[in-house]
Amino acid sequence: MELKLNFTDLKFQYKELEKEIDTAIKEVLESTQFINGPQVKKLEEEVAKYSEAKYGIGVSSGTDALLLALMAIDLQPGDEVITTPFTFIATAEVISFLKAKPVFVDIDDNTYNIDASKIEEKITNRTKAIIPVHLYGQPADMDEINAIAQKHNLYVIEDAAQAIGAEYKGKKVCGLGDMGCISFFPSKNLGAYGDGGMITTNSDKLRDKLLMLRNHGSAKKYVHQIIGTNARLDTIQAAILLVKIKHIEEWNNNRIKIANRYSENLKDFARVPFIKNDRKAIFHQYTIRTDRRDELQKYLLENGIPTAIHYPIPLHMQEAFQYLDYKEGDLPVSENLAREVISLPMFPEMTEEQQDIVINEIKKFYGK
Repeated sequence: MELKLNFTDLKFQYKELEKEIDTAIKEVLESTQFINGPQVKKLEEEVAKYSEAKYGIGVSSGTDALLLALMAIDLQPGDEVITTPFTFIATAEVISFLKAKPVFVDIDDNTYNIDASKIEEKITNRTKAIIPVHLYGQPADMDEINAIAQKHNLYVIEDAAQAIGAEYKGKKVCGLGDMGCISFFPSKNLGAYGDGGMITTNSDKLRDKLLMLRNHGSAKKYVHQIIGTNARLDTIQAAILLVKIKHIEEWNNNRIKIANRYSENLKDFARVPFIKNDRKAIFHQYTIRTDRRDELQKYLLENGIPTAIHYPIPLHMQEAFQYLDYKEGDLPVSENLAREVISLPMFPEMTEEQQDIVINEIKKFYGK
């Protein structure tokens, strides 16, 4: 029988935990506490503890985590937020949504994270915050970023949507800036069965404000101190995540083993991920670079191997951000990377047999 290969395999993980997850969901259904049930608070505590942060605030998605983090720092129209153009649109979308201005800084050619050495030149008197993205699960250069932020009195909001459990100099991401933003999108390393997210912080003040912001600006029913929104994490999703968080370390370590095996076998054919030696990357994606990317993707698809491109168009070249007046060539590293990256199948339950299918087809493509 031919072995079918998926880009990621959520069904396998569910079948492994089926009894526990079904029980957790049933408990919520029987309690009827679908909004702000006790599982939400419990998950907040678990994620905060795991991320080495003081507080966790459950929200309805990773995008809302970023949005509420910016609302919590009182981002105003005309303010500027520095971030990377090589990420999912949500990172910059929320800045524009609040009528502030995303300011894009090009990325490091090795790590694909924001190039900290280029940040300071983009700071103006309108700059309010920096949002580094821990892309594909590798932490950004947080010491350098925090030093710049401290010097210029800026907030640092970690976009850790792809990076829960990653470590920077022995410390978990999400406790390294003013706030950390996590996504529980189903395909993430810690994924819900629907949308979900969380904000972490060590600040009492920010936590209190975030709790109000996610609940219509209210700390007491029908008393609204600030303008907020409805961005609560569903109790059912929290219950599912409480089952899954017990396995996150094991799953991340499995991803690292799979990534190392990919790199060892593919390093002679493509540019494999470069991970700085003072950090633990958790490989939400395993992404290689090749100047024959489109050919390779077509060949792999023809041979039953799904791939993805994260990301084919850098944000400064997206139609939605045309109003910012960037032009081709402004951020060359990001533009070049967008033409060369391809992500290979990656999930913690991937077998060596499955991985060998991918490796061997790539070798065949290169005539080996």
